[in-house]
Amino acid sequence: MVSFHEFDLPKSLQKAIDELGLTTPTPIQIKSMPVILSGRDVIGIAQTGTGKTFAYLLPILKQWKFMKSDTPRVLILVPTRELVVQIAGEVEKLTQHMSVRTLGVYGGVNINTQKTAVYQGIDILVGTPGRVMDLALDNVIRFDTLQKLVIDEFDEILNLGFRFQVTSILTMLKTKRQNILFSATMTDEVDEMIEEYFELPEEVSLAPSGTPLEKIEQLGYKVPNFLTKITLLKELLHSDESMERILIFVNNKKTADLVATALEEDFADQFGIIHSNKSQNYRLNTMATFQRGEIKGIVTTDVMARGLDISDITHVINMEFPEIPEQYIHRIGRTGRADKNGIAISLITPREEEIQIEAEILMEKEIEFLPLPDIEISEKLLEFEKDKRKMKVLLKRPKKEGGEAFHEKKDKNKKVNLGGPGKRTPKKTEPRNRGAERAKAKKRKK
Repeated sequence: MVSFHEFDLPKSLQKAIDELGLTTPTPIQIKSMPVILSGRDVIGIAQTGTGKTFAYLLPILKQWKFMKSDTPRVLILVPTRELVVQIAGEVEKLTQHMSVRTLGVYGGVNINTQKTAVYQGIDILVGTPGRVMDLALDNVIRFDTLQKLVIDEFDEILNLGFRFQVTSILTMLKTKRQNILFSATMTDEVDEMIEEYFELPEEVSLAPSGTPLEKIEQLGYKVPNFLTKITLLKELLHSDESMERILIFVNNKKTADLVATALEEDFADQFGIIHSNKSQNYRLNTMATFQRGEIKGIVTTDVMARGLDISDITHVINMEFPEIPEQYIHRIGRTGRADKNGIAISLITPREEEIQIEAEILMEKEIEFLPLPDIEISEKLLEFEKDKRKMKVLLKRPKKEGGEAFHEKKDKNKKVNLGGPGKRTPKKTEPRNRGAERAKAKKRKK
C-alpha cells in the first residue's frame, strides 16, 4: 500500500499531513502527482469525495520555493463561496509549517475588506470567478508572477453561468503558466474551453463520467405528490434511528423553506437550511453547527451538492429529483465517502420518473424502490405542482386549425412587421404644392 511518505514531500509539508492523521493517498492523488509535477497542463476527471483537492495541492506545495513577491503565484477558481472557504482552509492546514500566504475571496461581502487583504500580499489566491474578475478589473489583483492556474469543479462553474468571468480572467493571465483543471463531468462546453485555452493537456481519469460510488445504497419511494413526500419524510425520520447525519436536497429556495418549516413542527432546532438567499455568515455557521453534530441535518439546494467536504453523512434524501441526471450523482456523492457506506433515498412523483430513468441509464444502475409505509396519502397538490401539470397539458395539446377566417388571419400575420412608423417605407406620392393647396382652401371658404 502506498503511503504519503513515498511522495518524498518536504519535511514541513509531511509534518502537516502527519498532524492531520493522513497516512494513505487516494487513487486520484497517486495518479495526479507525477503528471502535475511534470509541469504539463492537466485535466483531472474524478467524482466528488475522491480527495481531488489534495490531488492538486500536494504537487503544487511539493515544488514550492520562497520567492519575494506580493502577487499570487497560484490562483484557484471554484464555483461557490462555501468551496472558497473550505479550500482556503485546506491550504492553510497543509501550509501551517510553511511560509505561504493564502487568501479566499468571494462575492456577497464588502469588497474593500478583501482589497485591504490583497494589498498585504498573497501567495495562493482562492476565489469565485466573479469576485476575482472584479478585483482584477480594479487592478487590485495582478497576475505578473502567476505560475499555476487551478480550476476546480469546472463543469459546475460553467453550469452556474461563469463562462464570461473565466474567459475574462484567462485573457488577463500570461501565457507561460501551468493549467490544472478538475471536473466531475466532461461536457461539450468544458471541451470547448479546454481546446481554446489549454495546451496539449494530459488527462488523469479516475472513473467514467456518471459512474456511481459503489458504497452508496440507492433506494426510492413512489409518491403521488409533495405533501405526501413531507409526511413520508417525517415518518422515515421518526422510525429510522440510523438517520443520524442527513442532507435533504430540493430544487429551489422556496421548496427548501417549505420543507424546513414542516420539519420544525416535529423536529424543533434539529435541521438547518442553506440556500443562496441566506447570508454568507448564516450559511457558514449552519455548516459548522452541522459538522460539530449539534443538528441532525440540513435542508439545501444544489449549492451543497458539489465539492463541500462534510464528513460522515449517513443519508442523502432527494425530496425532489434533480432536473439534470449528473446532478443526482453529485448529490448522492455527499454520502458513502472515505470508505464508509451511505444511503441515498429519492422520493419520486410521476412527473419525476422520466428524469429518474435518465439518471439510471447514466449510472447503469437502477434505484431500488420500496413499498410506502402506512402513512396518510394527501390528495392536495401545491401550486408549483399544478403549474407543472398545466404546462405539460399545454405542451402536448395539438395546434387548432380553424376555418377560412382562421386561415385568412394567419395569412395576414405573414406580413412583415417593419417596426414603428419611422421604419416603414412611405407611400409614393406626387410632391405637394403647398401654394395650390392654400388657394383651394381660400375658394372653399368663399
